[in-house]
Amino acid sequence: MNASPELQLRPLTPDLCVAPQLMPEAMAEAARAGFRSVINNRPDFEGGPDQPTSAVIEAAARAAGLEYRHLPVAPGYQSPEEAAAFARLLQELPKPVLAFCRTGTRSTKLFVLAQQSPQA
Repeated sequence: MNASPELQLRPLTPDLCVAPQLMPEAMAEAARAGFRSVINNRPDFEGGPDQPTSAVIEAAARAAGLEYRHLPVAPGYQSPEEAAAFARLLQELPKPVLAFCRTGTRSTKLFVLAQQSPQA
């Protein structure tokens, strides 16, 4: 995946990268970089009214030809159920996948927990 400097990617596997908050306009760049799916792990308005909503990001992702899923999780704790849901998304979605949250840490933790999940 060849990403521009606008996409701050952290590869976790050949099929999964994580990133900090992505704006709607980044969806076209993600598609150009070779991603086929996006997972948004950030609850709407967690960062205040200036944070784009999942619906706005989803519209931009779909317009760019990407699959999109919203799996909002709290920053301080990711439950086993959320990790299992993340694992299912990683199995179901076309790869490569780009997951994001505020800094990328939450998405990374979900991936680590998903690897330990019985459903993984």
